[in-house]
Amino acid sequence: MLRSKSFAKQIVTALAAGALALPAIAGAQDNRPVVVVFTFQNSALGPAHAEFDNISSAVQDLLITDMASNAKIRLVDRSRIAEIQAEQNMVKGGMIDPQTAIRLGKIMGAQYAVTGGWIADKEGKAILTGRTIDIETSQIANPQKIEGKTENVLSMISDLSAKLNGGLNLAPKAGRRVGDAGDAASKSAPAQTGSPANSTPAKAATASSSVVQYAKPQSEASRNKKPDTATLKIYSQALDEIDKKNKTKAKELLKQVLVKYDGWEPAQRQLEKIG
Repeated sequence: MLRSKSFAKQIVTALAAGALALPAIAGAQDNRPVVVVFTFQNSALGPAHAEFDNISSAVQDLLITDMASNAKIRLVDRSRIAEIQAEQNMVKGGMIDPQTAIRLGKIMGAQYAVTGGWIADKEGKAILTGRTIDIETSQIANPQKIEGKTENVLSMISDLSAKLNGGLNLAPKAGRRVGDAGDAASKSAPAQTGSPANSTPAKAATASSSVVQYAKPQSEASRNKKPDTATLKIYSQALDEIDKKNKTKAKELLKQVLVKYDGWEPAQRQLEKIG
């Protein structure tokens, strides 16, 4: 009987010790590298340029969502990127050069930036390119090129995501959160010369930018839904309206997407965000 009581007491003690240890585990620092994906440049030729000029936001958002399936990294949510870019006012005409990518990446506490673009012609041929930039060393690496057809944009994004993920150096790096003391230098340092986008020093991030939001990957069922290019344009327009704070128009466009592709998580999540 005494032995049973002693054994029970040991179990209670062990459970209590485990409960006390839980907060420490939950609060453990997440050292997975943070990656920020910037808007891709539209270099389509002739009439195709205007045709694809309004899918930049969708390409960026879907590449972020696709790369987020890699559990070894964290992807900054597109909405947070848009907010910080608007606050910093360092991007001119949607163009992101390496120096600007590095400066904005530091403000967002990222270790890697992804930039790229696409080329399309009137015959429907397309090339999607991407590369990574190490924020710490400024080294540009991992250049990738995906060739395909304009009607297969989603498949091209998926292929580019896999190649970019495979080429990242996934060694954990000391991360910085927006607003940390470690970011002070990037905010106060004079802008680098070379392009108009770098002619203004980085501004201090506001309180609204102090919380980093990370992207969630899509479920397999959602990834199997392949919206056509026309629908991607509608989705991209919805994202642009969200950036402009035009919720009514954004809701209307998102609902159009979901009518055609019910349960497609990127559109569904955006609709839930704006309420």
